[in-house]
Amino acid sequence: MNVLVIGASRGIGLELVRQHRAAGDRVVASARSEEGLARLSTLGAKPLRLDVTDTSSNAGLAWQIDGEAFDTIWLVAGVYGPRSTGLQPPTESQFDEVMHTNVLATMRLLPALAEALAPEARIAVLSSRMGSIGLRSNPSGWLYRASKAALNSVVMDASLALEGRAICVVLHPGWVRTDMGGEGAELAVEQSVADLRSTVAGLALADSGSFLNHDGHHIDW
Repeated sequence: MNVLVIGASRGIGLELVRQHRAAGDRVVASARSEEGLARLSTLGAKPLRLDVTDTSSNAGLAWQIDGEAFDTIWLVAGVYGPRSTGLQPPTESQFDEVMHTNVLATMRLLPALAEALAPEARIAVLSSRMGSIGLRSNPSGWLYRASKAALNSVVMDASLALEGRAICVVLHPGWVRTDMGGEGAELAVEQSVADLRSTVAGLALADSGSFLNHDGHHIDW
């Protein structure tokens, strides 16, 4: 299987690379720093330098993956932003960082990725149940929540635009022990990624446009 992981220098992205390589898959994976690229090379992945917040870097993705046909594409890169608990307004720079990383980057990358799809490809975008409007019960992290709700909308549109060419889903990885999730999180990154891989491998055409938990259960929009 031919796999692309965008945002693979640490956490869930790096573990996706590790598990796909252990399964014998060919992996192309992106990172911004030399250290991140070196980690990917050590795991046997083909490293790809990409900064999803940089316009020129995103624009250069198409030629870097020219001729590729990926069976599975993972879009993992994301940031949380300010740890608000109520209606504390973000600064303009905070808003720009979160929205550019979590939403605009995906809108810029998807057109290039659409030209590098194998038949019946899967595009799996990491979101969060914090982006669910139907499940919302508190306003904490409202900038992050807004960005993930917007991301969910973007991927739904992609599922319509790529109908018949790719299965597009958004996934909640669970509360995972990563730099973002913290030490007190419920899930080990290894378990979350194993669940995510199993869920994506089992997708059918009818699942395109779905919002799914790491274990495959549907989440309310």
